[in-house]
Amino acid sequence: MRIAVGLVVLVSLTAAAEAQDLRAGRAAVRITPPVGIPMAGYYNTRLAEGTHDDLWAKALVLETGQTRSALVACDLVNIPADLSAAARKQAEAATGIPAANIILSATHSHTGPLLGGRGMQFVQGPARKVMETYRAALPGKIAEAIRAAQASLTAARLSSATGHEESVSFYRRFLMKDGTVRTNPGKRNPQVVQPMGQIDPEVQLVWVESAEGKPLLAYINHALHLDTVGGLQFSADFPFTISKLLGKLSGPELVTLFTNGAAGNINHINTSSAEPQKGHAEAKRIGTVLAGEVIKTMTRLKALPAGELLARSEVVPLPLPTYTAAQVAQAKAVAARFDQPDSPGTVPLAEAFRILDVAERKGAPIEAEVQVITLGKSIAWVGLPGEIFVELGQAIKKASPFPMTIVVELSAGHIGYVPTRKAFEEGGYEVLSARFAPGGGELLVEASLRLLSALYRQ
Repeated sequence: MRIAVGLVVLVSLTAAAEAQDLRAGRAAVRITPPVGIPMAGYYNTRLAEGTHDDLWAKALVLETGQTRSALVACDLVNIPADLSAAARKQAEAATGIPAANIILSATHSHTGPLLGGRGMQFVQGPARKVMETYRAALPGKIAEAIRAAQASLTAARLSSATGHEESVSFYRRFLMKDGTVRTNPGKRNPQVVQPMGQIDPEVQLVWVESAEGKPLLAYINHALHLDTVGGLQFSADFPFTISKLLGKLSGPELVTLFTNGAAGNINHINTSSAEPQKGHAEAKRIGTVLAGEVIKTMTRLKALPAGELLARSEVVPLPLPTYTAAQVAQAKAVAARFDQPDSPGTVPLAEAFRILDVAERKGAPIEAEVQVITLGKSIAWVGLPGEIFVELGQAIKKASPFPMTIVVELSAGHIGYVPTRKAFEEGGYEVLSARFAPGGGELLVEASLRLLSALYRQ
């Protein structure tokens, strides 16, 4: 009887050890579109004229025991829900990794292709054909990145550390002297009183290397809006420089995977300075500063303890605001002037598009998917759709039971800006763009913490 009990214990311990054996694989697949495709990020049509640096889909696949998960970032402004679902479905078919175990996110580069939104209906002629052809092929390319990463699985070690960089990101919502709150009020604007909040300076780093110590991948997360470059050439923005510099340091086979933190109300514009901050030189400067902080952070890396890989997701219904027939009619009139000589501009178009998008749902709530992937009890990734306000991301990180919690915005589709309830009361551009009623952001935080707590206890 004692021998039998001992065998049971031995088998259990062996199974647990096998479940904690970690393997990792990584891959990068080029997703640069052809010239002539409309570019994303602004409320006017811009057709791409060339490539400054390529766009990529970069994937990290993790495996413990029989469980696999994937973390993927694409150099895109966002990945609409239909494309995200198609990519994850194709990846599941190709690899067996459940779609719920794949956090697929966009970095939010504004120098990539237009993939969704109401502005698509204004694209006609050859540009529309290029756009539709690219959209049709994109899910397969993303799935290929995940398949290739899985094919490269090898025994691996993970370590992590958190850096601190506060010189390149700025809170972009300001209290003005007239009592209003304004987004990006301009440099040296004398009407500015103070910013309405603070940035998240954390630079989170997960370092992946083979069992023999060969660098495989640097996973980096920082909350900073990617709208630095501008122009009509494709570019990954400042993550391009981060990747280039880390590659010089650790070898060309290193994959640098950058994900954006909760940066819905954070950007790179220092309003207290009169210096211009647009273009490739500025993106290179920011990328160099962040790469430097990553390199310093590497000296503090600590091994992540072995543990089981777990994943769980939850769909959160977000209630909608309501609009009158007169508001919808006015919104249609404003939207019709998109790309016209008398275009009303960004803020009126953003508000009009929001009203029309909400009206077309006919009361059906927005279904927002929250995803969590955890490794042991040491680290968690939280994937959230939309451009998440920094306060929401920090609330998740602060209340999470995991020592390191990485919040990844613009995953599992795109629901637009996700302001706090307080921001809804203040107003401003992001609130004018938000598709759901006040309190939706807090619902996503609550769901995130439910999933984190459940996986921590498991």
